[in-house]
Amino acid sequence: MTSSQSDPEPQGSPHGHSHSHGPAAPVSRHLRKVIAAVLIPFATAVLVGLVVFWPGGAPAHERTGVGFDRQTQSGKVVQVDKVDCAEVNAAQVPPTGDTSTPSGREAVNEQTGDCEKATIEVTSGEDKGRTFVEVVQPDAPRQLHEGQGVVVAYAPDAPRDLQYSVTDVNRKFPMALLAGIFALAVVAVGRMRGVMALIALVVSFGVLTLFILPAILQGSNPLVVALIGASAIMLAALYMCHGLTARTSVAVIGTLISLLLIGLLGSLFIGWASLSGNTDDNTGLIHGLYPDIDMSGLLLASVIIGSLGVLDDVTVTQTSAVWELHQADPTMGARKLYKAGIRIGRDHIASVVNTLVLAYAGAALPLLLLFSIAQSSMGTVANSELVASEIVRTLVGSIGLVASVPLTTALAALVVSADRTGGAEAGAPAPARTGRGRRRKT
Repeated sequence: MTSSQSDPEPQGSPHGHSHSHGPAAPVSRHLRKVIAAVLIPFATAVLVGLVVFWPGGAPAHERTGVGFDRQTQSGKVVQVDKVDCAEVNAAQVPPTGDTSTPSGREAVNEQTGDCEKATIEVTSGEDKGRTFVEVVQPDAPRQLHEGQGVVVAYAPDAPRDLQYSVTDVNRKFPMALLAGIFALAVVAVGRMRGVMALIALVVSFGVLTLFILPAILQGSNPLVVALIGASAIMLAALYMCHGLTARTSVAVIGTLISLLLIGLLGSLFIGWASLSGNTDDNTGLIHGLYPDIDMSGLLLASVIIGSLGVLDDVTVTQTSAVWELHQADPTMGARKLYKAGIRIGRDHIASVVNTLVLAYAGAALPLLLLFSIAQSSMGTVANSELVASEIVRTLVGSIGLVASVPLTTALAALVVSADRTGGAEAGAPAPARTGRGRRRKT
């Protein structure tokens, strides 16, 4: 079998992606029809689901002025002056003079040392050009300096002098610069595949922000919305990055079955562990603004979407490995292909599961540090809903990842091993006529 007999690949595009190892092995017309019979109805169902559940934008609500639900504008620090903290702070030192408590130490700090009085100019919105004063304590984690861009919150119902306050620094430029460096690195190494990967990334964020989030806010079932959105992201990302080939289609089928398994396990254990999904100020604010949202369903949706990225990586790698093994030795049957592929998969499982666990642990590191400070036992920590939610999220996603390896490997082995005459069935020239010196004429 020659490389010209393979499924269509983008001509002239370098295979910069780590999971693309050359043209895919040929697939017979019959198997292509079987794969299409599975994927076309699935893709049609996803498209219908997008149309039926399309939200048309997030529902409007009256701002609460709490957390992220505040009106914000851009601002700039135009002047910073040193002042005596005692002159600008109204806090009093505790009568006992006890500085062993955090509140006592804070009160003492507010009465001693030099504070900063920053003059902030609003640079956007109806009040553009308006200035206000912000006092920065000496032990504040965020210090301001002249010329610095900031984000200011606007409270229209507050007294005029207290309507604006600094809530954060403006870090748009460094974030945009970092994103640009990332894009350049991806394109420089991946070339055309890198460009397609970036486009797929934009599509993924588009589905997330234009469909999944607004549909959940509109009251749609979070699990159904997450499955439809994740399936749309999967179809777009895999086919755009790896081509419209049978090899990619097998990876899509493996990913789909694994996502369904993650959804079932997540639904079972989130309900069994009585996880409400309302674990912090942000989820509490969401529940307060939209009480009809199923917060446990939202947790399940986050499990599915969070597992999708790593799941794609595993299924594509396993499918590519089996395809390459078959190209290296076309005489290998399904059993040998599966055994060889699963050996590669075991190494992948070990690294991917560790990656997933460490990713969640890194995100929850401040929380784990608080439990360590409180000298709580591991059982107490694991039983708290905030940590239990992350444990369920990690373990359910990991089970889906582990299951995807034998599943996808078996699918790929069955497809390529049942396809030894695929080139002839597809109308490709027989090997005896290729003129290649290493081919023996039959």
